[in-house]
Amino acid sequence: MSKLIIDDREIEVSPGTKVIEAAAQLGIMIPRFCYHPALGSVGACRVCAVKFIQGPFKGVQMSCMIDAQDGMVVSTTDEDVADFRRHVIEWLMLHHPHDCPVCDEGGHCLLQDMTVSGGHGIRRYLGKKRTYTDQFLGPLLQHEMNRCIHCYRCSRFYQEYSGYRDLGAMQSANRTYFGRFTDGILESPFSGNLSDICPTGVYTDKPSRYFGRRWDYQRSPSLCINCSLGCHTVASIKYREVKRQEARFSEPVNGYFICDRGRYGFFYSSLESRPRMARINGKQCTFNQAQHAMIEKLEEIKKNSGSAAIAAVGSLRSSLETLVMLAQLCQTKRWRDPACFIDSSQVQNVKTAISRLEPQLRVSLRDIERADFILAVGADPINEAPMLALAMRQAQRNGATIVVIDPRPVSLPFPFLYLPAAPMALSAYLGSLIKAVVNRGTADKMGDGARKFYDRIPEGKKLAEAQPPLSSEMLQSLQQSRRPIIVCGTEILSETVLSLSADFALLLQAAEKQAGLFYLMPGANAFAGGILSGEKDSFLQIIEQIEDGSIRALISVEADPFWWFDDRPRLERALDKIDLLVVLDYLDSQAAQRANIFIPTATFYESGGMLINQEGRVQVAPRALLGGIPISQAGGGDHPPRLYDVGIAGFDPKAAWLTLADLANGAAQEDEKALQQHLWKQISDLIPQLATFSSIDEIPQEGIVCSCGVNIDSRFSINWSAASNIRHDSGDDFDLIEVDWTFGTEELSSLSPCLWKLERKPCLVMHSGRAEIIGLTDVDLVEISTETGSLEAELRTADNMAPGILVLPRHRKLAWQIFTPGKIRIRKDQIRKKQ
Repeated sequence: MSKLIIDDREIEVSPGTKVIEAAAQLGIMIPRFCYHPALGSVGACRVCAVKFIQGPFKGVQMSCMIDAQDGMVVSTTDEDVADFRRHVIEWLMLHHPHDCPVCDEGGHCLLQDMTVSGGHGIRRYLGKKRTYTDQFLGPLLQHEMNRCIHCYRCSRFYQEYSGYRDLGAMQSANRTYFGRFTDGILESPFSGNLSDICPTGVYTDKPSRYFGRRWDYQRSPSLCINCSLGCHTVASIKYREVKRQEARFSEPVNGYFICDRGRYGFFYSSLESRPRMARINGKQCTFNQAQHAMIEKLEEIKKNSGSAAIAAVGSLRSSLETLVMLAQLCQTKRWRDPACFIDSSQVQNVKTAISRLEPQLRVSLRDIERADFILAVGADPINEAPMLALAMRQAQRNGATIVVIDPRPVSLPFPFLYLPAAPMALSAYLGSLIKAVVNRGTADKMGDGARKFYDRIPEGKKLAEAQPPLSSEMLQSLQQSRRPIIVCGTEILSETVLSLSADFALLLQAAEKQAGLFYLMPGANAFAGGILSGEKDSFLQIIEQIEDGSIRALISVEADPFWWFDDRPRLERALDKIDLLVVLDYLDSQAAQRANIFIPTATFYESGGMLINQEGRVQVAPRALLGGIPISQAGGGDHPPRLYDVGIAGFDPKAAWLTLADLANGAAQEDEKALQQHLWKQISDLIPQLATFSSIDEIPQEGIVCSCGVNIDSRFSINWSAASNIRHDSGDDFDLIEVDWTFGTEELSSLSPCLWKLERKPCLVMHSGRAEIIGLTDVDLVEISTETGSLEAELRTADNMAPGILVLPRHRKLAWQIFTPGKIRIRKDQIRKKQ
C-alpha cells in the first residue's frame, strides 16, 4: 500500500493506483478529458495537471500518468496548476465552435464545465478556426467533428477496447481527424458508447437528438432485458416516454458500457401501435370489463372441463414478481403448472445449468476480463450476448488465450482459436481436453465419483474421431493457465455438455487453478424461469395437450408463441381448437391480436421489478415512469388535448403481476402494498438469500447472488458411452441450428426502428464444401421444404463452420417457423435452388 497526501488529506491506496484515481477516492475531482477509468491513461489532453511538492516527482505533472507512491505530497489547487490548466483550456477552445445552445451535449459537457471553472471567457486568437467535414456514421450517432479536442477517447475505445477497426484517427497533429475512411454505418455493436465517453459533442445520440437536455429528463436506474446478462442502464424519460438509454456503471456486471442492442432496445415501450386498451373479441373495452369477462369465462371452463383444462405460459422477459405470481396463481387455482420454455430440452438445459452453477464456480463478466484462458463451448458471444464478447476482448488484451468450440461460423473482434465442431462431437472434445490437462491424481482429490468419471473417459482412438484435432497451442495455453474460465451456451448444446463443462471446471479447480464457469441463458429472466419450472413444463407439452383435448383455455402472460415457436401451422391449429385465449402483454403481438380477451400490461420501465441474470444475481430496477400515452402521440405532434380529467390517457395498463393477483383473488385488489408484502414473502421463500431483507428496497444496487437449485449430487454423473457417440457426417443430410443474431432476432429490440439499418440480410449459412457437393454457391436463393411449409432465403457459404450444419437465424424478416420443435434434420433433397 502507498500512503500519500493530496490537498492536505492523507490516503492509502493499492500499488499501481494513479494519482488521479487516488484523488477520486478522496472525492477530489481532478479535471480530465482523455482519461477514463476503463480506458486507462494516455496523457493526451494535459488538463489533469497537479503539482507534486514532495516525493519522487517534483513540479507540475500529469496525474493520470503517475502512480501514487509513499511520501508524495500533491496539490490540485496550486497557483501554477490553475494557470497551466487555464492555458490548456484556451488552447482547446481555439477551434471549438460556440454552438452550446444547439449542441445535445450542452449541460453535461466536460469541456463546457472545464471552460467555465477555468475562467476562460474571451477568445484572444484572431485567426480562422480549423473546420472539418462531418460523416454519416449510421442511424445511432451524429458526427460533429468541429467540436473535437483530440482527446483520443473515441479511437481508443473503438479500436483498443472494443476491437473494431473501421473508426479511428487519421491525418496528424492539428489536423487529426476521428472517423471512418469513408462514410458508412459503424461496424461495432458497441458504437453507441461513443456518445457517452466523448467529453464534448463530437458523437451525440441521433435517435434522441434535439429532444431534450439532460436536466429535462426524468432519469432513473434500470436493467437491460434484451439478453440474460442483466446490464445496468439509466433510462431518460420525458413527456411520458423513454427517449434515451445509457450505460450505468456496475462493477460485477457491465462495467461502464452496454451494447447497442441494449442501449436502443427500448422503443417498444412508446410505440404508437402499443395496445393500451383492453379488448374482448377484438373490440375495445374497459380494463374492468375485460377482467370480469376473463374471470367469468375461466370459471365456466373450470366448471365444464375441470381446473386441469386451464394452462398458462410465462415469458423470460417478465419480472421475477410476474413469474412468481403466475406460478402461485396456477397452484392456487389448481391449473396446470405454467410453462416458460419452448420444449423439454430447453427446460432441462436451463435447469441443468442452474443445478451445476456451484458458488465456487460462478463468475461475473468482470471475472471474465481477468481470465488468462477462456474456453467458449456452444456459445456465440457477439450474437447471443454482446457484452460477453466485450469482456472476452479485455481478457484477450491482457494476454488470455481464447478458444471457441462451436459448429457455427463464429466471429469475434479479436484473435481466437476456433474448432468447428458438430454438436454431437462437443462432449468428445471436452473429454479430450480433460485427459490432456488433468491427471488421474487430480481426479482422486475429488473423490470416488470423480475418479470413476475420469476412468470412463474414452481414450485416444475414440477421441481422435472428433475432427479437427485439438491444437498443441490450445492445450499448452490451458495447461499453463492460472485463471481459466469455461463459457457455455444453453441454446444448441445437450444437457450432457452442460454438465460436462461444470465437471471440467471442478477438475481444473482441483488442479489448483482458479477456474470458473459462465453459462449463457436464453432470456433475461431464464434463471428465474428455470427455478420455477418443472422438469417437463414446456409450451410444446401444452400444444400436445391442446391437441388431445385436455386443455381448453390458455393464458399467455407477456409471451408471444408466434415469435418463438418453431411450427407456426401447428400453433395456429392448436389455438383454433381451444375455447379461450387470454393474453396479457404490452406488445401488439400476433398472440395479442388473436386473443379472445386481451389485457394490456405495464412495461418493465413502468412497473420496475426484479430479474435474475445468468450468474444467479438477483437485481432490482425501480419504476422509472408512471405510464400513459406519450405526449407526442396524445397531441398528434402538437400540444396535447386541453382536457381536464381525473387520470392520464392510456394509464390503464398495470404490472402483469397485479392483474394476476386480481385473477387469483377473483376481484381487483385495492391494497397494493399488502400485495407487495405477500409477494415478497413468496420470493424470499424461493430465494433464501433474500430472507435477510424486509423488502425489495433493501437489495443493494449490485444485487445478491443466489444459489437456488444447486445440486452437487449431479457431479461427475455423465454417461460416457452415450456422450462420446459421435455421429459421422453422411453427406446426405444436415443438422439445422436456429440461432440468434445481434440485431433482428431478439423480440424487443426488433421493434426499434433505429436498429433496422444495422440488421444483416437474413440468410441460411452452409459450409462451402457441402454447398459445392450439392450444387449450390454463395448468394444463391434456396428453398427448404418441410411437411408444414417452405422457407426461401439467400444462401451464404462459410469455411469456418462444421460441414454437416445449416445455420438459420430466427430473423423477423424470415418465415422460419416451419419446423418440428427439437432436433431438426434436413435432407439434401429438401433443399433446392430457386431459379
